[in-house]
Amino acid sequence: MDLTLAGRVYLVTGGTRGLGRATASCLVEEGARVVVSGRDAASVEQTVSALGDQHCAGVVADNADPATAERLVRAALDRFGRLDGALISVGGPPPGPALAATDEQWRAAFESVFLGAVRVARAAVPALTDGGALAFVLSTSTRSPIAGLAISNGLRPGLAMLAKTMADELGPRGVRVLGLLPGRLATDRTLSLDADEQARRGNENAIPLRRYGDPAEFGRVATFVLSPAASYLTGCMIPVDGGALRTI
Repeated sequence: MDLTLAGRVYLVTGGTRGLGRATASCLVEEGARVVVSGRDAASVEQTVSALGDQHCAGVVADNADPATAERLVRAALDRFGRLDGALISVGGPPPGPALAATDEQWRAAFESVFLGAVRVARAAVPALTDGGALAFVLSTSTRSPIAGLAISNGLRPGLAMLAKTMADELGPRGVRVLGLLPGRLATDRTLSLDADEQARRGNENAIPLRRYGDPAEFGRVATFVLSPAASYLTGCMIPVDGGALRTI
């Protein structure tokens, strides 16, 4: 299938590692150009070098910074002359139980995970070409809580409902908005959370495919939903979890 991505331009926040990096790589392989962001300058530079500076531009930025969203959109327009969509991904909040999380941890996570994502979407929409697409990287905690990740459990469902609302608002102009719900994929964050071998085996046994996913498997799904090939998908939350979610 030709995803018709040649010449299209996408923002990928958190695009220097994990799921964002996997998606940026897949987009470039399919002919798109990307602007990736990350907080670490060395990681941004390495990603641009790996993907090729003719296909990729990098911005050192933190989603919690209110100026980041406009900087990313401007980078895409200045470097590549257009914007067709965005994968809006941020690192997960710190783990821990609900009653142990401090006000400061909640505020910091809200600024980065929730409000940072809102700002990127808000800045991107006016620049999007007709048929553009936004995909929020959420979590299976959107539908079912994950033990030990209380802050994430609190914020992700709200973003999912925001994505659904934006799909209603932007649908008339042909802009699609979706959510992606990664389960246990073998990113650095997941592997650090699941460092205990016995716990990991238990997690794997709870997944029908009996394994953690590879980030590239997520990247291929994200690339498809952002592409014109998925032109009748909007307002939906798509699990990429090996069948782990027990909800419909």
